[in-house]
Amino acid sequence: MHVFYNQKGIGDVLLIPIKIIDRDEVKFQAHQDVVKIMDKGTNEVVGYNIFNASHYFKDLETGKNELTENFLTRIEEVFSENELNESLDVDLRPKFVVGFVESIDAHENADKLRVCQVDVGDETLQIVCGAPNVDVGQKVVVARVGAIMPSGMEIKPTQLRGVDSNGMICSQKELGIPNAPKEKGIYVLDENKKAGETFLF
Repeated sequence: MHVFYNQKGIGDVLLIPIKIIDRDEVKFQAHQDVVKIMDKGTNEVVGYNIFNASHYFKDLETGKNELTENFLTRIEEVFSENELNESLDVDLRPKFVVGFVESIDAHENADKLRVCQVDVGDETLQIVCGAPNVDVGQKVVVARVGAIMPSGMEIKPTQLRGVDSNGMICSQKELGIPNAPKEKGIYVLDENKKAGETFLF
């Protein structure tokens, strides 16, 4: 997960997005320098803004900043300093990882979809995939639940034609890789990649 900082562009504010949502659908709750952003309908927390960020954090980089365990601890300290007694419940595992396709079964309700069991290092995910070139034994790029694709789409647990799917096996085009093939198909990686390692792009 990443947080964002751009002092020249938007001011001395650390942006902590948790969920993508239309700005018209949110409400704000101020706690001194911390603003909690919530879904108007459900009151679900979708992000936080921390104003005067350079007062609380050292070495913020312009653009994306990776949210590490130490960074998360400091953010929660800042919450407390601003009388917001909440923890930031986020999954810090990398969201784009190498997966190993262990098995594939036919989808019971769709001829062009297949149900894949994919080892991502610390767990095996069931992912429904429609790519024509997916096959057992491949190393592939998996976007875990919670990943934000370059298009802005958030990966969520879902059902495809009645079958649970938890993640997405990605194509080069979906990953925004330059000169991606125009043909439909997932991105098959080299054999020497290890299931669970972070995929950088």
